[in-house]
Amino acid sequence: MAHQENCTDVMAEIWDLRGELPGAADAAFELHRTALTGGALPRSSKALMALAISITSRCVGCITCHVEGALESGATPDQVHEAIGVAILMGGGPSATYGAEAAKAVQEYLRTHP
Repeated sequence: MAHQENCTDVMAEIWDLRGELPGAADAAFELHRTALTGGALPRSSKALMALAISITSRCVGCITCHVEGALESGATPDQVHEAIGVAILMGGGPSATYGAEAAKAVQEYLRTHP
């Protein structure tokens, strides 16, 4: 799976919802932006939490986008891997499978963003 392409596709599909559900799509984008803006918690911490929740929710599209978001917000690969570990703790065996996908996304991101 090309994780970065998947993230681009997921975001484009949500953007396309604006044609049918402009209010809901705009609200979703605004909630995303607002929730992940740094405050008492830095943006990178919020991105790591979003990634862990994505893994336990088993949403591959969310995983790929939140791996990218975490790394772009300044989280290190080690921090991302530790967040994957917390997700596995909270989500059990199925989260290990999705955590492995997140780890692959980290490696892909690092190859394309030296």
